[in-house]
Amino acid sequence: MFIGILYAAVAGAFWGLVFVGPLLLPDYPAAWLAIGRYLAFGLIALPLALLDQGELRRLRRADWLEALKLSAVGNFIYYVCLAAAIQRAGGPLPTMIIGTLPVVIALTANRRNAQRDGRLPWRRLVPPLALIALGVACVNQAELAALRGSSATDLARYAGGAALAVAAVVCWTWYPLRNADWLRANPSRSPRAWATAQGLVTLPLAVAGAIVLVLASSWLTPGYALPLGPRPLAFVALMAAIGLFASWLGTLCWNQASQRLPTAVAGQLIVFETVAALGYAFALRGEPPAPLSLAGIALLIAGVVFAARIRPEPVHA
Repeated sequence: MFIGILYAAVAGAFWGLVFVGPLLLPDYPAAWLAIGRYLAFGLIALPLALLDQGELRRLRRADWLEALKLSAVGNFIYYVCLAAAIQRAGGPLPTMIIGTLPVVIALTANRRNAQRDGRLPWRRLVPPLALIALGVACVNQAELAALRGSSATDLARYAGGAALAVAAVVCWTWYPLRNADWLRANPSRSPRAWATAQGLVTLPLAVAGAIVLVLASSWLTPGYALPLGPRPLAFVALMAAIGLFASWLGTLCWNQASQRLPTAVAGQLIVFETVAALGYAFALRGEPPAPLSLAGIALLIAGVVFAARIRPEPVHA
C-alpha cells in the first residue's frame, strides 16, 4: 500500500505539469498542444522500446488494441479537452473540476470492481470522500472569489471551459478503470513496458492528427504558424518535457500504483495531481495561496490519507 501510494504521488506531481503548458503557451491551439505532447511521447517511447523488446513481443493483438483505445481517450481526447478548458476558463476552474476525479472514480470503481478488488465499506468510505469533496469546494470557492474580484470576463467562454473540463473528467474516469483492468488481469507484465506500449501507439495517432491539422489548418486553426507556432523553441522544449515527465514517467508510476492498489483507492490518489497543479499555478502567479485554498488542500490530503487506510472487504459471488 505504501509503495503504491508513493508511486501515485509521484505520478500526480508529473501529471500536474500538463496544466502548465496551456498557461505558458496561451497562443497555441489546444489541438496543437496535444499533438506536440504526444509526438514527443511517441518519439521518447521508440528508444525506450529497446529496453523492453521481450515484454513488448509478448503483447497480443488485443493488447495493442487496448493500448490504442487507452491512448486515444486518456491521452488525446482528454488533453485536448483539458487544454482548451484551461485556455478558456483559466487554470483554477478546470483544475477544480478535474479535482473531482478522486470522488467520481472511487464511486464508480467501488460498484464496478467489487468482485475483483473487494468492496470498500460505504460507511467508512463516505467520510474521506466528504473530506476530499469539501477540500475541492474550499479551493474552488477561493478561486471563484478571486475571479469575481478581477475584471469582467466572458461568461460564455468560462461556461465553455467548464463544459470541456467535465468532458475531460469523463475521459479520465474511463481511462484509469480500463487501464487498471488490464494491469490487474496481467500481473506478471511489466508496467514500464505497458507505458511504453501506450507511447508507441500514440505516435501514429499524433502523426495522423498533425496531418489532419495541417490539411485543415485554415478551418481548424486559422492564424496558426505551421508547424511549430509563433515560439518554436519554447514549444518544442515544453512539449519534450511534458512528453517525458507527464506522459511516459507519469504513466509508468501510475501503472506501478495500479498494480498494487484497489482501483477505488487508486482513483482517490489522483488528488495528488490536483494538489501539484495548484502548486504550479500559484508558483506561476508568484503569490501564495489564500487561507481558504490552504485549508482545502489540507482537507484533500487528509481525505486521501484516511481513504488509504481502508481495507477492502471480499464480496462473495
